[in-house]
Amino acid sequence: MIRIALRTLRFHKGGFIASFVALFVGAVIIIGSGGLLETGIHNAAPPHRLAAAPIVVTGDQRYAYTQQELVFPERLHMDAEWADKIAKVPGVEAAVRDLSFPAALDKGGPVTGHGWSSARLSPYRLTDGTAPGADGQVALGKALADRTGLKTGDRIRLLVHGAEKNYQVSGLATGPDDGSDVFLADAEAAEIADRVGTADNIGVFPAAGAHTQEVAAAVREVVDGSPITVLTGDNRGRAEDPDVVADGSDLIPLAAAFGGLSAMVTVFVVASTLGLSIQQRQREMALLRTIGATPGQLRRLILGETLFLAIVATGLATIPGPRFGRWLLDAFADAGVVPESIAFRAGSVPVIVGVGTALLTAIGSAYIAAQAAARTRPTEALAEATLQRRWFSAFRLIVGLLCLAGGAALAWGTAGSAGPDAAGVATPAAMVWAAAFGLLGPVVVRAMVAVLRRPVGKVSGLAGELATHNARARTARLASAVMPVMLASGLAVGLIYMQTTQSDGARQAFDENLRADVVVTSASGGLPLDFVDTVRRQPGVAAASAQIPTTGYIEPDEPMRPSEGEDTGPQPTELPMVGVTPQGMDRTTAYQAATGSLTALSGDSVALPARYAENRELGDVVPMRLGDGTQVKLELVATVDGRRGYETALVPASVLVGHTDGGLVPQILVRATAGTDEARLSASLSTLAHEQPGLQVAGREVLEAAQDDADDTQAWMAYLVLGVVVGYATLALINTQVLATYERRKEFMLQRLIGATRRQVLQMMTVEASLVALAGILLGLLVAGATLVPLSMSVLGTALPGGSPWILVAVVAGAAALTLTTTLLAAGAVLRGRPGDMAGIKE
Repeated sequence: MIRIALRTLRFHKGGFIASFVALFVGAVIIIGSGGLLETGIHNAAPPHRLAAAPIVVTGDQRYAYTQQELVFPERLHMDAEWADKIAKVPGVEAAVRDLSFPAALDKGGPVTGHGWSSARLSPYRLTDGTAPGADGQVALGKALADRTGLKTGDRIRLLVHGAEKNYQVSGLATGPDDGSDVFLADAEAAEIADRVGTADNIGVFPAAGAHTQEVAAAVREVVDGSPITVLTGDNRGRAEDPDVVADGSDLIPLAAAFGGLSAMVTVFVVASTLGLSIQQRQREMALLRTIGATPGQLRRLILGETLFLAIVATGLATIPGPRFGRWLLDAFADAGVVPESIAFRAGSVPVIVGVGTALLTAIGSAYIAAQAAARTRPTEALAEATLQRRWFSAFRLIVGLLCLAGGAALAWGTAGSAGPDAAGVATPAAMVWAAAFGLLGPVVVRAMVAVLRRPVGKVSGLAGELATHNARARTARLASAVMPVMLASGLAVGLIYMQTTQSDGARQAFDENLRADVVVTSASGGLPLDFVDTVRRQPGVAAASAQIPTTGYIEPDEPMRPSEGEDTGPQPTELPMVGVTPQGMDRTTAYQAATGSLTALSGDSVALPARYAENRELGDVVPMRLGDGTQVKLELVATVDGRRGYETALVPASVLVGHTDGGLVPQILVRATAGTDEARLSASLSTLAHEQPGLQVAGREVLEAAQDDADDTQAWMAYLVLGVVVGYATLALINTQVLATYERRKEFMLQRLIGATRRQVLQMMTVEASLVALAGILLGLLVAGATLVPLSMSVLGTALPGGSPWILVAVVAGAAALTLTTTLLAAGAVLRGRPGDMAGIKE
């Protein structure tokens, strides 16, 4: 039977090509997303600026003793004295401090400043002039000098930490420069950045003959018990860019969600395409049973064909699969979803998983189809092939009902989730709903045909009558054609509106909390905290308040402890945190105290969202951690209401400002007095530039644009995933419609022989394609509606999702157009032959 199976492949080119494409593309997507997941697990970041140091010591950005992957958003700074301690470790030749800080060059825009010692870690080497050895001297990276036209001896102005200072270019240095590096003398760099006595990193150089890993182990013993980590190899890049730790870990759930969604779609598409391909050969199977083929022989025939096809398709998919994963990583990095410094690292596991998933899906689908063919009795074989009496099974009904129950449970979970978290539950819910309607497709489609039969017949005449009779007689075949339409339209509507709803929710929460007319910022990255009082005293200013956004953590009252098996004890609660000055906050923002008073936000105090303070009373001391991991105890002076999932904790700016990367106030919100327009207020505040070099004044649209940029990043990521998944489902739609139409070529020729014209056959197929499109789109809208209504209730408080109605129109029109176009083009190609040629058609 295996030899027969291989020989029959060339007689069923249409079905096998469709199955091959589904298997190949599905395997490529799973292999690529698996490579993305493995990359997230490795989280490798090859060093660039610190590449010369074999060992790098830096602050540990991870939150200790937690089950969650919590990472501090602000860089953890180390005591500079650690360099002296590490330098005394046996096998260490030198321990070099590294300090970096944001700055702005009057002729070159934003730059990154360093102490000159940091140049050894790259390494940078002087190509012109001398190193900065005294105050007032600066060395520039060669790429920055070339970009700005500066040379040795030129004078520049540098904005750092809210101050401006003149420097003379003492030298130019060549190294791994991205066009933004400037170097000051070590002492001046620490002083001007307000970082005296601290270091970002310490580069360690082992002595000659010392083994790097042995020296690293010795250094780890010295720093053991401190929030410090020792990095070697590709991990050293984490010290250059702490976002690798914070955002790089996001790649794991992102890749898992994308891979899981892709795998579910692949299983659905491959099973549907293979099932339809084998189903179309019922007459052939019936004839084999009639001439004496045993059930086991039929199973081996179908499994042999499928296994051969799957091995070839998945084997070829191993070539572009890893490249697709690398492309995905580059796309996510370009969009700002993950740091660009993360390197693609994928071995054989994603390939094995992708190939295995496709093979198991193919074999499982073939086995189910083979079981149905093998159960047919020889005396019933031809009748079975003709009438399709076995169009549904009890097993399929039970599994379909279970999926309905699972979808309902996930919908309940979506509605009960906080706004930003709801999409994490809604995405798998969409696939479970799709699986439920896919399994119950024949029942639903038969009901739809029964309802639509008479209206369609009256509207379309004889062609409609023939189409509805065909649909009733071959429900299983019609359902197989409907499912890809449902999948493509349902996922497109569901995933697009899921993103627009999330964006609308975030934008509404942002707009509800903002009442400022203008915002004051600085080209140097921030403003001193006492400058808020200066702004408040200016003419036309009704109120001014600092705004320092970061992330904070409420620690459990019971101290956390190291992990002991699965029990890691009480866990911290992560939530957004904003540092504010309470004076004027009530007019620049919409934060309102539910209990207590926001004017009491002074000293070591906090105002928590009401949901996070349910078991606390005003006056309680709340143990917390700030964004740089610093432990604080803050008095609860108020609770704040907010949109669920978008709540924010408020703390005095004086508590927070020293625990951020910049150490400054990034923005000051300003409200104008009555009768003062925005232009006059901006002009008034701009006069403060002589006191605060680099001062920038803009309307609230600057904050709105920043919010939109954050939304755009998430939207771009969602649309990339949508493009891949829905694109694959659309390919399956085209595949299936062509296959289902081409399989009926003998039927078309018979109709031509009994007198039907080519136009009449095309009219009948137009009605059938319209039925397929209508049924698929309706089922797709059911899938999308069951997914989006709970999401919208959670995020927006209404059953109607956010986003333009034209999205729905475009998806519905696209699905209908694709279905009609592919069906009619395939039917037209078949009908080009002469009616008398039917005898030469191979089944």
